[in-house]
Amino acid sequence: MSGGVVGAENGTLAFMVGGSDDDFSAALPLLEAMGKRIVHCGGPGLGQAAKVCNNMILAVSQIAVAEAFVLGERLGLEHQALFDVVSQASGQCWSITTNCPVPGPVPTSPANRDYQPGFAGALMAKDLGLALQAIEQTSTDAQMGRLAQQLYAAFASGDGANRDFSGIITDIRDGSA
Repeated sequence: MSGGVVGAENGTLAFMVGGSDDDFSAALPLLEAMGKRIVHCGGPGLGQAAKVCNNMILAVSQIAVAEAFVLGERLGLEHQALFDVVSQASGQCWSITTNCPVPGPVPTSPANRDYQPGFAGALMAKDLGLALQAIEQTSTDAQMGRLAQQLYAAFASGDGANRDFSGIITDIRDGSA
């Protein structure tokens, strides 16, 4: 499942489902009551595989967005100006337009609520631990995924465990990431 607390509250969750065709068909009405997007990913375990891959992408992109905003700050860019450029340019992604890690540009982002979690850092670290297991089991050369796992494990070992995963920008700012 993807979509966090907001998706659950709004009934807009996305479900990545693994299982037989018959099991998927039986579960579909219940899933449709809770979500907007339901994808049958294949046999047992493949829904989890899709979730792990999706969250690895999300973690890497959230770190890149946080690094860019910290760099922008240090270069003298206002958050809104950087958001206005990136949200409409080649760097546009969910981590910018929905989960922007700085207060202001996206009123619904956790940054405007002192990083109260929609998706806690501890959960991201857990999912990246699963991704790392999969990377190692499949001998996949996933350097960015490995680095994201390390950064989020460190983030979640402290205050980040109970903060939104976009709060990793605070570790990047202070050099502890």
